[in-house]
Amino acid sequence: MSANSSRGGAAVGRLTDLGPVEAGAVMYLRLWGDGAQGRADAASDFEIALGAECGRAAMMSLDRLCSLCAHHGRRPLIRHGLGCSCLGADENCFAQMIAAASEGSREDAMMMASLIVRPDFAPALASLSEELGLVLRRMTASIPLPTTGHHPPAALLH
Repeated sequence: MSANSSRGGAAVGRLTDLGPVEAGAVMYLRLWGDGAQGRADAASDFEIALGAECGRAAMMSLDRLCSLCAHHGRRPLIRHGLGCSCLGADENCFAQMIAAASEGSREDAMMMASLIVRPDFAPALASLSEELGLVLRRMTASIPLPTTGHHPPAALLH
């Protein structure tokens, strides 16, 4: 394994650290990368949650987004296994890009997209991220965000 791929797969957290949109992004990235059965499972999830027509459109967004990453990536995007509770560095970047785009933070999404794909494909990836992010936001709207009861200032994390 090269230094770049091991860095991309390095565990930077746990899936439980993520909000519903980000965790969904990682789960669907893993399903898509798992091959035909994983993609069929993702399509089924979308259809159940969104109905047949919107589910097909959501699957198309996922497929276009992941295909863009696979074919025009700066390097292969490293994923952990479907059942793994770890969050890899590449997966985290992917999840944060999707979440930022879904919140309307296009510049942040573009910055993260440029870490994943060649610069000439970053605008397309950011746009597709917004599409998928809005789908995931719609699917997870009723899931409460985890809370610790602690409310740090917005710019201070630790």
